Amino acid sequence: MNPCWVDVLVVGGGAAGMAAAAAAAREGARTWLVERDDRLGGVLDQCIHPGFGLHRYREELTGPEFAHRLLGELEASGAEVVPACTVLDVDPAGPTVTAVGPGGAVRIRPRAIVWAAGARERPFGALQIPGSRPAGIYTAGLAQRLVNVHGFLPGRRAIVLGSGDIGLIMARRLHLEGVEVVAVLELRPFPGGLLRNVVQCLEDFGIPLLLRHTVARVHGRDRLSGVTVVEVDDMGRPIPGTETLVEVDTLILSVGLIPEAEGIPFVPLDPVNRGPRVDSRFRTEVPWLFVAGNALAVFDLVDVVAQVGEAAGACAARHARGELLRRRPIPLVRGENVLHLVPTALDPEAPATLYLRVPRPLAVARVEVGPGVLVRNHRGVRPAEMVAVKLPPEAMRELARLPEVEVRVVPG
Repeated sequence: MNPCWVDVLVVGGGAAGMAAAAAAAREGARTWLVERDDRLGGVLDQCIHPGFGLHRYREELTGPEFAHRLLGELEASGAEVVPACTVLDVDPAGPTVTAVGPGGAVRIRPRAIVWAAGARERPFGALQIPGSRPAGIYTAGLAQRLVNVHGFLPGRRAIVLGSGDIGLIMARRLHLEGVEVVAVLELRPFPGGLLRNVVQCLEDFGIPLLLRHTVARVHGRDRLSGVTVVEVDDMGRPIPGTETLVEVDTLILSVGLIPEAEGIPFVPLDPVNRGPRVDSRFRTEVPWLFVAGNALAVFDLVDVVAQVGEAAGACAARHARGELLRRRPIPLVRGENVLHLVPTALDPEAPATLYLRVPRPLAVARVEVGPGVLVRNHRGVRPAEMVAVKLPPEAMRELARLPEVEVRVVPG
């Protein structure tokens, strides 16, 4: 098998991958984008609701419209797209990638790779809910695809477990299609999705949001017939005596996304983000491997996913040209009230923006980077919304002298 030589190979044709490939090609790199489906866009095609593009294009777009804009940028860049092509192996001694497409197996020898494979939904089996395994239980993404792409309704009376954004959006979508949505349940004392989605998807349509509630058991043999709903305490444990049987034929799960990094098992993962550890150039500990988008950590907005993809693609092109020297990264350490944190280290010579999530809502908060180097005040930080902190050059010069950099969020 004769190898194909390219400068930059981008794996994944969602928002991050398209933006990465376009950016790499604009930098002059011969760029291939491989996508396992026969068309680009990832999950954007099934997201027919508005709310995309407000930051990137200053317009409110649907998912397909956002994907169309990115596709236009990709086509104008000169990057080559290889659809229906699945990556089978990435050789860590490489970079060498083995993939298979309609024409058979192909071996690709890139100078740099951008891994942009997205994220997968947390399945029902991971929740360990007692009961049988009847039909009628769907992840929110699968239900969205059934309704919006294939035109099938998953059931007639539904309950949604988890108040992440896709769960909120699907509660509204099912309601509009005539499904009776009994409630959205959330284990925590605050919603998991964006505040705008709580208002526009639930409150505007009278769909109840039950905080501190979960599903304790599912019922039904062949088809779901009901679920036992229970209140939980501060530790998320069921409170005895609060069980209620709710008759539904459909359970929609919106219980989290997991970054897809199984194709690159040789790179260390961050235990909280659950994606690869990267520096501020989105480069992993393998010098030729960059990661972008939700394969890195689950971001709140597709606009940010595309922005991160662009940065990763441009850096990969620079690596392919031999311009990106490897310098000692400065580890970023999570301090008080910091959950997800991207990147996980700083390149002292690169501009950087930190993306972080807090574990609980704070009415007024102060993000501190250092110690004692940078302070940013924020009003109303919530777990559903990522906080972005751009590090100016003068701050980077001071941070570069530290053995490690702590990031923390304090009230007030």
